[in-house]
Amino acid sequence: MAEWQVLLVGGASGSGKSALSYPVARARGAALVEVDDLVVALQSLTAADAHPALHHWLGRSADDLSADEVLDAQVALARALTPALDAVVANHLDGDQPLVLEGDYLLPEFCARWAGPGVRSVFVHEAEAGQLERNYLRREPAAGAQGKRARDSAHYGDWLAAGAARHGLPVIAARPWADALDRLAAAIRVP
Repeated sequence: MAEWQVLLVGGASGSGKSALSYPVARARGAALVEVDDLVVALQSLTAADAHPALHHWLGRSADDLSADEVLDAQVALARALTPALDAVVANHLDGDQPLVLEGDYLLPEFCARWAGPGVRSVFVHEAEAGQLERNYLRREPAAGAQGKRARDSAHYGDWLAAGAARHGLPVIAARPWADALDRLAAAIRVP
């Protein structure tokens, strides 16, 4: 896995991208940045009226939104993040510290633009809403069952996987977990 300087790991919420990203970062001696942390940082520095897409989910619920409306809001937020994500990737390409950047706001179009020497991308896909719901319950037991969130996440994950495929980016199934790291390594290996 050492051929890259920056590894972009995308996928919908609950797909397992974080669970895969941490051991990859440790093995490579890379820094790991969760895109969600960049969102929180940027929200603290900006105003909602100036950056509405970036602040969309603050104080809002997806309960009354269709899966397509949730997808549109996710994509709009991801596109609003692009300048910050560009800066982070460029910073690590110019330096010596490798980076794993992971999150559900990494769009295939963003990853494809950075494809080339030093940057690898992979999308982790969990197509089954039931599995995503179980993943949420295991990760966030106090929240209880989150069926709607899981269905929305599955829809967004399908969209991400289709976009990644259109851009020629690798997509790996989240399961089986036993060999997920090996499949990720194979997906980002330079031929």
